Amino acid sequence: MTVFTSKVLYTPLRRIDNAVVSVENGAIATVASRNESEAARNQPVTKFGECAIVPGFFDVHMHGGLGCDVMRGTAGEMKEMETFLARHGVTSYFPTTVTASLDVTLTALERLAGAIENAEKNSSGRARPLGIHLEGPFLSHVRRGVHPPGDLIPPSVGVFDKLWQAARGHVRIMTIAPELDGAEEVIAEASRREVCVSLGHSDADLEQSRRGVSAGARHATHTFNAMRPLDHRKPGILGEVLTNQHVSADVIADGIHVDPTVIDLLFRAKGIENFVLITDAISATGMPDGRYQLGTLEVELKDGRCLRDGNLAGSALTMDRAVRNVMKFAGLDLQQAVQAATANPAKVVGMPKKGTIEPGADADFVVLTPSGEVRATVVKGVVVQ
Repeated sequence: MTVFTSKVLYTPLRRIDNAVVSVENGAIATVASRNESEAARNQPVTKFGECAIVPGFFDVHMHGGLGCDVMRGTAGEMKEMETFLARHGVTSYFPTTVTASLDVTLTALERLAGAIENAEKNSSGRARPLGIHLEGPFLSHVRRGVHPPGDLIPPSVGVFDKLWQAARGHVRIMTIAPELDGAEEVIAEASRREVCVSLGHSDADLEQSRRGVSAGARHATHTFNAMRPLDHRKPGILGEVLTNQHVSADVIADGIHVDPTVIDLLFRAKGIENFVLITDAISATGMPDGRYQLGTLEVELKDGRCLRDGNLAGSALTMDRAVRNVMKFAGLDLQQAVQAATANPAKVVGMPKKGTIEPGADADFVVLTPSGEVRATVVKGVVVQ
């Protein structure tokens, strides 16, 4: 048994002062305050002083980092990226595809499925891939962002099944434009397979968006980006996302993709329960200015912005910075900001043993200073080196 202590712990839904966490066989054994705990007696203790212990961050939308693109990275490059992620507080993540030719995408999905299956066996000490986020090919040409137009495909259950089979059932999120012909059938089938269907890269009007939700969509991808803008007479997709409390929404809180005031607006509209932080990070994250890959695309990182042909193409954001940013942008306290990066994404994707510090949950947690800086990360009970 290993024991950790800190001034405070956020589960994140509960606060425990003078916290003691015991870990056994990679799982949380007990969580209590020091005056209630027996775990710290006669056991070696790792003390984190004035810091806060919080669940490990869960990034459900990221394309890469440290020079590694998840659609192309070797096993060695993926391991280095996962260690980098862990040093920034991420213990779980969904490698996210970007639209490419069907053959390229199928090959990438097979490789990512293998990475997920290998991580299930042994990957303590670094972030673990738990599922795949399929971003494309069922996206709007009008709101495609940098996704290659020639590789976009009309939604069909047949194509979705090919993608599903290549991923060996590891697709956990799919971004889709609900206004496309065939989208409702694909949304319904993906939902039946317990995929979280997310509305995004969409020019949908309000009625088309509502039909997508009725078919089974329940989340929104990088809200405000690659979406029809909100209009007071024709509210469109954002009208549905902002007002439907059965739809959760994620956002890139880098201060570049969405103005801080609009992030504050999104938080006020969705409330803490339905507000999710993502990074949309690409291979350029953690790297100096230069040219990097996003799937089959070349992207330039310059002054913190990832650009292709003048358009934003993912981000260089890390999740710990997103947590700190949203505290500043929307006035969240540390506990709320942590919830948006832990319990909320875990709930969205149906993984209740992630994003929480409770007995029986995986021993994945982060140690933060009061300002949200990462002091240490623990994955399956192992401190990341």
